Amino acid sequence: MTPEQAISYALLVPLLGAIGIAITGKSPNLRESVTLISAAITFSLVASMFDDVMAGARPEWTVLEMLPGLNISFVIEPLGMVFAGVASFLWIVTTIYAIGYMRGHHERNQTRFYICFAIAIASALGIAFAGNMLTLFVFYEVLTISTFPLVTHAGTPEAKRAGRVYLGILIGTSIALQLVAVVWTWTLTGTLDFTAGGILKGHASEAITAVLLAMYVFGIGKAAVMPFHRWLPAAMVAPTPVSALLHAVAVVKAGVFTVLKVTVYIFGIDNLTELGSSEWLQYMAAGTILIASLVAMRKDNLKARLAYSTISQLSYIVLAAMLVNPTAAIGGGMHIVMHAFGKITLFFCAGAILVASHKTEISQMRGLGRKMPITFICFLIGSLSIIGLPPFGGVWSKWFIALGAAETGDVIFVAVLMISSLLNVAYLVPLVIRGFFSEPLPDEHHGNDHHHSDAEDLRINHPGDAAASNTWKIGRLEEAPLACVGALTFTAFGCLVLFFFAHDLYRFLLPMVGGVTP
Repeated sequence: MTPEQAISYALLVPLLGAIGIAITGKSPNLRESVTLISAAITFSLVASMFDDVMAGARPEWTVLEMLPGLNISFVIEPLGMVFAGVASFLWIVTTIYAIGYMRGHHERNQTRFYICFAIAIASALGIAFAGNMLTLFVFYEVLTISTFPLVTHAGTPEAKRAGRVYLGILIGTSIALQLVAVVWTWTLTGTLDFTAGGILKGHASEAITAVLLAMYVFGIGKAAVMPFHRWLPAAMVAPTPVSALLHAVAVVKAGVFTVLKVTVYIFGIDNLTELGSSEWLQYMAAGTILIASLVAMRKDNLKARLAYSTISQLSYIVLAAMLVNPTAAIGGGMHIVMHAFGKITLFFCAGAILVASHKTEISQMRGLGRKMPITFICFLIGSLSIIGLPPFGGVWSKWFIALGAAETGDVIFVAVLMISSLLNVAYLVPLVIRGFFSEPLPDEHHGNDHHHSDAEDLRINHPGDAAASNTWKIGRLEEAPLACVGALTFTAFGCLVLFFFAHDLYRFLLPMVGGVTP
């Protein structure tokens, strides 16, 4: 099979999987088997292209030519390969987790959930493989629409309201800003192809370049740069597997991936460095990093705290892009992977806590780590990776972003990254300390606590979460179902593995900025 064929098959298999899921929807075991098989085949197809891309090949596949030079086409390059690998691999892990979670909650509309998830993965791969901005924009919109039913999965007024915010911000920013920027780029250059060194150099003045860049950054709402961030915490009303999709597998990663892609292949790093068009956006990203972290510290609801943590962490990648420095850009690409494994671990742990103990608020979790040590240890591992401490992968991506800032003399952004890491400690580690070292309140009974109302659950969690009943008991311990615990343990282990393979990831991404792989 040629790499070109692998592109088409990788995009087709999730869609065929969605059809298979719909056909087998009345048989849960068969339906979930189809999902897992589709995920495994998709990842194997994506993985089959890694060696070719590493060797310098850039497989292409043109589907439709609309006008001369304007087509729906796909080209595989290192950054897209990394995003595709993360999305397709974590689809497998998230499906395993979802089986335990969705069954444990006796969720309705599970078939619709798996169908939409498969379509979302196909959309994410379309974004990753896009050969031009038109193709990327089409799949960007499909991703938004396919994830809307997942956000509103519960069907409650709260979920519907969250869905309106989600759709309104993401569609609004993409149409009003991103689409206009895409059309403007086409009129200036006559092409939308992703090209090494960018396509805008010599076609746009400093002022126009600055305006266009701002339109792209804010028009890519999935990157959640303030003030276009509210959709992300609003979407936490969805079940935890959806939160994992939003935060780690596809949606927000599609946003920051697009920001990086546009910076490198539409504007060009050297061009932006000469013009200085990105400087004020650096401060916007830095402000988002710090403000979102401060907001996270004030949130007692665990998923809400993690949502604002994601907003902060996404702006690491936006800042890396806006620094227009090769080292920082590679660090941003690495952070897509490192944050994906760290944050999916944290959300998996949040869902596991919900399944086993029905607790949603951090203040309720006193002493819970003694009942759920596996979950809380994995939460600590994911937290340390997000904070950026060795021996976990997050330290390397943060290191390269900070090094890129230092190379350009932007010491203030090095300080922002350091302060942000301290804030990460402040809002993540106390949960683990509370879980292991605090005594439970007298009226708390782990595993059957129902003193909080359903209305409280609805503030940020899916209402079905309060009905969880399935647990995995090991002696006196009471963890979430084995599928959930297995998935979160695996991703936590991935945070450790990435620490030792970060150099390979760096080498793989080096050609993205014109470097030669040693």
